[in-house]
Amino acid sequence: SIKMDLLHSNGVLIIQHLQRDYRAYQDFLNFMSHVGDPRNIFSIYFPLWFQLNQVVGTKMIWVAVIGDWFNLIFKWILFGHRPYWWVQETMIYPNQSSPCLEQFPITCETGPGSPSGHAMGSSCVWYVMVTAALSYTVRWKDKLAVSLHRLTWSFLWSIFWIIQISVCISRVFIATHFPHQVVLGVFAGILVAEAFEHTPAIQTASLRMYIKTNLFLFIFALGFYLSLKLLDIDLLWSVPKAKKWCANPDWINIDTTPFAGLVRNLGALFGLGLGIHSEMFITSCKGKNSCKISFRILCIAASLATLQLYNFVKIPTHTEYLFYILSFCKSAAMPLTVVALVPYCVHSLMRTTEKKLN
Repeated sequence: SIKMDLLHSNGVLIIQHLQRDYRAYQDFLNFMSHVGDPRNIFSIYFPLWFQLNQVVGTKMIWVAVIGDWFNLIFKWILFGHRPYWWVQETMIYPNQSSPCLEQFPITCETGPGSPSGHAMGSSCVWYVMVTAALSYTVRWKDKLAVSLHRLTWSFLWSIFWIIQISVCISRVFIATHFPHQVVLGVFAGILVAEAFEHTPAIQTASLRMYIKTNLFLFIFALGFYLSLKLLDIDLLWSVPKAKKWCANPDWINIDTTPFAGLVRNLGALFGLGLGIHSEMFITSCKGKNSCKISFRILCIAASLATLQLYNFVKIPTHTEYLFYILSFCKSAAMPLTVVALVPYCVHSLMRTTEKKLN
C-alpha cells in the first residue's frame, strides 16, 4: 500500500507537470484521447479494414472485444484508482493540502483505472493494422524491395509508438489515469493482439461459435461479479467515487461504466458473426463484384457515412437495464451494417447499373 501510494503521488506530480507545461497542447491531447477511444474501432477502423481485407477486419473485432474483456477483468482484480478522485481521498498529503488537478469533460470515467482501456484498445488495434500492412511487404524478394520493406517497417512502427505515446500522455494529462496504468494498458494490448496472430480459427468460426463465445464472456464476467458480491466485495466501487469527485455531474456518463463496455463489445462480436453468416454477405462480398476496387471504395464510403448516423441515435439512460439492452442492439447493428447491409446494397446498385448499360 505504501509503495502504491508512492507510485500514485509520483504520478500526480507528472500530471501536474503536464497540465502546467503542456497547456498549449490541450486541444491536441484531448483529440488524441478521443483517438484512443475503443469505440472508434467499430465506427472507423473496422469499416476501413474489413472492406480492404476481411481477414484483418475480422481479427480486429475479435482482438478489440477480447482485449476489452480482459481489460474489464483486470480492472476488477487490480482495483486501480483514478487520479481525479485519488487526490481527494488519500491521506498521504499533510494538513489536507491535496494537489489540485484540473478536470475535463472526458476526465470522469466511472470504472477502475488500471489498466487503461484507451491505451490497451489503441495498442491492440494499431498492432493489428501495422502487422497487416507489413504482411504485404514481407513477401517482396528482390534487393530493392527488401530495403523498401525495412524502411516501411521502421516508418510504421515509429507511427505506432508515436500514436501510443500520444494517447498515453493525453490520458495522463486529463487526470483520468496514472502513468503506470497507461503503460500497463499498452503492453497488455500488444500481448492480446500478438496472441491473435497465432489464432487462425477465428476466420472460420461458425455462428454457433460466435454465440458460445458471447455467452462465455458474459457468464464469466457476470459470475465473477456476483461471486465477489457474495463476499461483500463491490466491483462497482468506483462509480460512486466518480460521481462524488467529478467537477461537473454532466460529465458522468453511464456509457463509461464497466458493464456498458461489456455489453457494447458483446453486441459487436454478435453482429459480426451474424453478418458474416448472412445471405447478404455471401451474395455481395463473395460474388464477382467483391474483387472490384470500385465496389470496395463504395462500401468503405457508404459504411463510414452510415455509421456516423448511429451517433445521432441516443439511447435513453433513465433505466439502466433498458440502456444495456439497447446498447447491445446498437453495437450489433454496426458490424452487421458494415459486413452485410451496405455491401449488399452496393452490390444491388452495381448490378442494376450494369443491367441498364447492357
